[in-house]
Amino acid sequence: MATLLYRLGRGALRRRRLVVALWLVVLVVAGLAAATLRGPTASNFTMPGTESQRALDLLAEQFPAASGATGTITVKAPADGQLATPEGQTVVRELVQQASTLPGVVGAVDPFQVGAVTPNGRYALVQVQFATGGDDVTDEQRTAYEEVGAAAKAQGWQVAPGGEVLGGEPEIGSTEALGVLVAAIVLIITFGSLVAAGMTMLNALIGVGVGMAGLFALSGVIELTSTAPILALMLGLAVGIDYSLFITSRHRQNLLEGLSPEEAVGRAVGTAGSAVVFAGATVVIALAGLAVVNIPFLTVMGLAAAGTVTVAVLVAITLQPALLGFAGRRVLPRRLRTVAADGTSDSGSDVTDRSTEVEDQSAFGFRWARMITRFRVPVILVGLLGLGLLALPTPDMRLALPGAATAAVDSPARVANDLTVEGFGPGFTGRLAVVVAGDTPEATSAAVPQVTALLQRTENVLAVAPPQLSPDGRTALLGVVPKTGPTDEATETLVHDVRDSVSGIRDADVLLTGVTAIGIDVSEKLSDALPVYLLLVVGLSVLLLMLVFRSLLVPVKAALGFLLTVAATFGITVAVFQQGHLADLVGLDTPGPLISFLPILLIGILFGLAMDYEVFLVSRMREDFVHGESARQATISGMGHGARVVTAAALIMISVFGGFVFLEDPVIKSMGFALAIGVAIDAFVVRMTIVPAVMSLLGDRAWWLPRWLNRALPNVDIEGEGLRAQLKDRTPTHV
Repeated sequence: MATLLYRLGRGALRRRRLVVALWLVVLVVAGLAAATLRGPTASNFTMPGTESQRALDLLAEQFPAASGATGTITVKAPADGQLATPEGQTVVRELVQQASTLPGVVGAVDPFQVGAVTPNGRYALVQVQFATGGDDVTDEQRTAYEEVGAAAKAQGWQVAPGGEVLGGEPEIGSTEALGVLVAAIVLIITFGSLVAAGMTMLNALIGVGVGMAGLFALSGVIELTSTAPILALMLGLAVGIDYSLFITSRHRQNLLEGLSPEEAVGRAVGTAGSAVVFAGATVVIALAGLAVVNIPFLTVMGLAAAGTVTVAVLVAITLQPALLGFAGRRVLPRRLRTVAADGTSDSGSDVTDRSTEVEDQSAFGFRWARMITRFRVPVILVGLLGLGLLALPTPDMRLALPGAATAAVDSPARVANDLTVEGFGPGFTGRLAVVVAGDTPEATSAAVPQVTALLQRTENVLAVAPPQLSPDGRTALLGVVPKTGPTDEATETLVHDVRDSVSGIRDADVLLTGVTAIGIDVSEKLSDALPVYLLLVVGLSVLLLMLVFRSLLVPVKAALGFLLTVAATFGITVAVFQQGHLADLVGLDTPGPLISFLPILLIGILFGLAMDYEVFLVSRMREDFVHGESARQATISGMGHGARVVTAAALIMISVFGGFVFLEDPVIKSMGFALAIGVAIDAFVVRMTIVPAVMSLLGDRAWWLPRWLNRALPNVDIEGEGLRAQLKDRTPTHV
């Protein structure tokens, strides 16, 4: 592979104008396709095969009028008892009339007819039924719904429209640009050249532009959840910058060794490019592997992010060499350009020897590696103890789908939720729906009283609403109000209790659904899939690294390090977002359960990034070990040469992911936080501290592999040993 990429890099530089032109054409075509073919994103998280989803499908078939999205308008009078007066009732009925005539609304329920008024006569709930699902409600219909009750507000009443109809995409604003800005600063400091930093950033942005445009172009035929494009942007931008950084760094090193720009690019793409392809492939495989969980929205999210990573890899190994060709030696700091061209310093000494000698003596990476290998046992123990302490909150992790209770404080959904809780209690924000469907109207009529009686006797049920019947009388819908909120453990228990209590009904199908039940079903299925997916990813990491490093212990060590990263990241995220510790530092208004798909996504993404740093550091260790250095010196050398680039790459990842923490949407905020923390732990604690300590402790045994297994495994040549053998007799071309 290294030889193939070597030729690709040289070819891209020679035909750089054509390569750049082709990528610009791809970017324009993808942008036009996105503008014309883009479809809406979905805010719901369906789960085929669950009871809640079967109930929704049954309603859509037999009771369409009740299968659309619902809204709840919470009304608060200026004073107690005002709803009991004729004037107060007139205000509410006018509001009901206005809501029932909104575009897309089937009807609105008068709270006085169904008793949705508090005993103190100050709060009322107006149920609004839409004709279509939440994702099919247009922006115009949603805006009209949010503006309902203007006349009542003018009279001093509080009117707060809420409910599942208040969806919408998370907005990407200027805060994420802070992460990109920090990444640019890191590049400038790392390279010491505005040209190198700007070119690397431009390369990554073009890749992200192509990937995102292609994703939006496909959204017209593929249903994307609202968080899928955000995840794709987050990951595509981070890996795009990192992959370009790796290749540019190796190219600059080759120039300083006296190679011509063309030869330097070829070798950079052949060596660092091989690591980029491998790292990108692991990310893509891990994200595409989400399909094995068999959850449609999660599969689409994984494939969307995998697509942007694929584009980032292609851009790095084709467009980056072309841009490096245009830049020439300007990718180097001004003081080194003449030195690189001559291959010698002013005093006539060899540049490579002198720079390596200076680096060996003074570079932080070498000094850090010597300290780690010297105190390897205490370092390992302290590292394991520290990560273990960070992981302590992990067993307390609770999962749920996002709800209005944890939305941004000033958002319409949060205002309506808080007002409902204030007037009626938390259970009214997470009502359940029981669908009773019989073969005949008589069977349904006979089953409804039995179901109602069972529901009323179930612990934690506050109220059961009268049934709504379909026009043919075969389907009934009963509302169930819990005493607790939608994300409380007691409500989760209630869902199972209700299903158990009605399982004995024989003459009709009885199914429990509703937004709360759907969230619980999704969370449970994702929790069940998590161990299977984790085992798949760990097994994959061992196999892939065995191919790369021709070793048994190195892959096992890498997999265990990955598990430490995941456990510590989960622990910190639970402590902040669920338990509320230091929540103010990330701008979190209300702690709550983690979003259901965060753990499984985090595993997939961190796996790829962890393998990225592992390959970049350990491949250099293996290279030096194979060329005759002792195991300890090879560890020091690998760390010394790779620490600067890995540090820069990790800081860039952290900056990009961290930029999303400033978004108001708690889902995106938690994803950005978890990824940023995970990268920080894996890069600085696991890969740059524990890994060299363990490698020096293992010594020569780290590179042991049974002969029969060595013969059986294919040689993927990530380090470019075959390429170096071909180029061994070549002399540097000084230009």
